[in-house]
Amino acid sequence: MMEASPSTDPPATDGELVPEKLNDVKEGGPAVHCDLCDIELVYKMVQALLPGLATACVDNTIGGIFRSPGSVAADIRKEMVEYLTQRSENFVAESVVLDGGPEAEASDNPYDIIANFVDDFASSKRNFFSRVSGWLLSERREDRIDDFAQEMEINGFWSIDKREAIVQTLLKNVDFKNEFHCDMKFDSADELALHLPTCSYRSMNCENEGCDARFSANQTQKHDSVCPFKIIPCEQRCSDSIMRREMDRHCITVCPMKLVNCPFYSVGCKSAIPQCKIEEHRSADFHSHILYILQGIHKEASAEVLRERLEQLEKASSGKLSDIRGVRSLTLKVRDLDAQLGPLEVGATNKIDEEATKTAAKLESLEVNDTNKDTENVAETEVTDSEAEPKLIEVTATNNNSEESSKTEIKESEAKLQPLEVAPLNKDNEEAPKAELKDAEAKPQSIEEAATDKDGEAAMEFTVKDDEGKLRTLEVSAMDKTSEDGKETPDHVPNKVDS
Repeated sequence: MMEASPSTDPPATDGELVPEKLNDVKEGGPAVHCDLCDIELVYKMVQALLPGLATACVDNTIGGIFRSPGSVAADIRKEMVEYLTQRSENFVAESVVLDGGPEAEASDNPYDIIANFVDDFASSKRNFFSRVSGWLLSERREDRIDDFAQEMEINGFWSIDKREAIVQTLLKNVDFKNEFHCDMKFDSADELALHLPTCSYRSMNCENEGCDARFSANQTQKHDSVCPFKIIPCEQRCSDSIMRREMDRHCITVCPMKLVNCPFYSVGCKSAIPQCKIEEHRSADFHSHILYILQGIHKEASAEVLRERLEQLEKASSGKLSDIRGVRSLTLKVRDLDAQLGPLEVGATNKIDEEATKTAAKLESLEVNDTNKDTENVAETEVTDSEAEPKLIEVTATNNNSEESSKTEIKESEAKLQPLEVAPLNKDNEEAPKAELKDAEAKPQSIEEAATDKDGEAAMEFTVKDDEGKLRTLEVSAMDKTSEDGKETPDHVPNKVDS
């Protein structure tokens, strides 16, 4: 059976929607209230009521044979208004009881609060079939809700003015901090009339041509900073002023300050310049552009050679090259003049570069050879030192033996001289060899310690040589003393020598 066509015509009277009932004034207080609210927020909340009503009507009649969303729209609308009014009036009390205080909901936006109320009401109107079936998750449900809401909007079933009146009351009930509505109260209508022209929530229309936005007076600056129809100066600082919504297209298309590549980009100039300054750049960097062209012709030539060639080209063209604007035309003209001037003399420069390269290579090889020679000398020195060490050890051993024999001879001679009372002069002569002998005994010990130290090998060689000389001197002196003792000692030595 076909579903009955929905009837969405507005009822003859809206007796169920009485603003006075929603905006009752308590006895004993001021008689007149300012009803102005944040217009943008009110409009946003108004747009949420119609889809909520459509959802409640569709879910309440799904599966019904003789009932359609349009047939129950008027009754459900009345129930919806009463439900939202009651919930909004009890909102502060519910916040205190459920959330522990009014501060718990202070940060919530009134739109979110009313939207939750609308969703709760629509959920309460679902019938048994919509609850047990998969209807809530089907795409067909969403399509029917959107179609029915659009139909009610077109037929004027619930006008915007009546929805605004209801929303303003709901907003005042939930906005207990007075952040989105005017809370001024007056004793007479005349006082209210004087207040309205200066109220910060009075309605304002955007003054920018083409913009039909409405907002509260306290939101003027905020809207002006984002209004797409506002005329503002070009962001790239050209002389034009355009609408904000057309700024991006202007900057990337027709703006004279748009950055573009140099016309000579293909030959090597990588500069990015404003579009309006191309001619200025072309004149200022004319010589650079010619050099780029010459560099493409003579790739191996140095910069100095190319500059000389540039001077020759200017003389050959009589200064007419600067009059050529096109990249292709200038390139062809430079090639023709370059061909007329003949081959570019780059041989001398190349020879100089080759000679410099060879010289550098020779210097590097000499440095390497010197380094190798130093390394070889160090190695030879180490080998020589290692070979000399055994010899030094042998010399040290021989010196020790000779020292021991000399010590023995000296001790015997001293024993013979003990009973004699030698004159002071002879005593001094004996003390001198003893001192020399002690030095000789101490120095072999230092030689042995020096032999173990690799860093003092050279010093040890000189020390050994000095010690050998001193030891020979001691042997000679000892032999002399022995011979003198033999001569001076008679068969009968007197007990006392006359002084």
